[in-house]
Amino acid sequence: MSATDHSPAAGVLLLCRAEPDRVRPSAQLLREPLLLAPAGEEWTVLVPGEDAWHAEGASPAALTAEWAHALTVAEPWPAVGLWWDAEGAGFVVAVGFRRTVGYTWLADGSPLGEESAMTALRARLGLDPVLDAEAFDRLTLPDSDADAAARVLGLVAVLARAGLHLPPGLTPGTGAAELRAAADAAPEAEPVEWPGWRTMVRDGLDASERGPLGRWVRGPRARALGAVEVLAGVSLWALGRRGGRRGMKTAGAVLVADGALTLAYDVWRSRER
Repeated sequence: MSATDHSPAAGVLLLCRAEPDRVRPSAQLLREPLLLAPAGEEWTVLVPGEDAWHAEGASPAALTAEWAHALTVAEPWPAVGLWWDAEGAGFVVAVGFRRTVGYTWLADGSPLGEESAMTALRARLGLDPVLDAEAFDRLTLPDSDADAAARVLGLVAVLARAGLHLPPGLTPGTGAAELRAAADAAPEAEPVEWPGWRTMVRDGLDASERGPLGRWVRGPRARALGAVEVLAGVSLWALGRRGGRRGMKTAGAVLVADGALTLAYDVWRSRER
């Protein structure tokens, strides 16, 4: 089923393990209609707008993987993307340059994935290697009483142990329009919009400087990191263009933008001294 079907059973949630101020710049670089809201301590949820579903032929699973990868390709924090439609449900987990991995359940809840994806999810989120691993393992076992939406709800319940608390109404199995309305009503929710390059340099990277990686956004290391990101981004974008892979093009564009902003920010701060 494609995203253009606008099925009421289809939806996507992007869960970022970082505070909203750290997530906002990466979300802005996607240039998609998104709503951003806090989702617990050190968690942020992003809800795509209906316009983001207009990619012809794109399924929720493919869009989720693309967005999660692009959000984190230049960041140290991980993102978990949840998706569901009439055919099933699943998750993806992405962080940095690591391979984005995912897991799928068919509509009746039958597992259709590799357990290594569960291991990657636990490891990349830094969850308990024993208790949380056992909870994830149960999600890979047959269960005639759990359909696809129930499986994703079970996953959310495990993530709650790590501090995730979704705003009311952001429930797997809910349609995209209802998700958007619930996110809009959430406390401290805000639309994510592209503010232009000047504002991104002034506000977005200023927030990065205040964060734990602030030492990287100025000086020789910043210039080296920015140059590497630009070169890697150009390569990814070119590969995606030749191969017709939208996800690689998006990730490449994000890397180029992030690297260019890092270089511009370093120059700007140098002139202020």
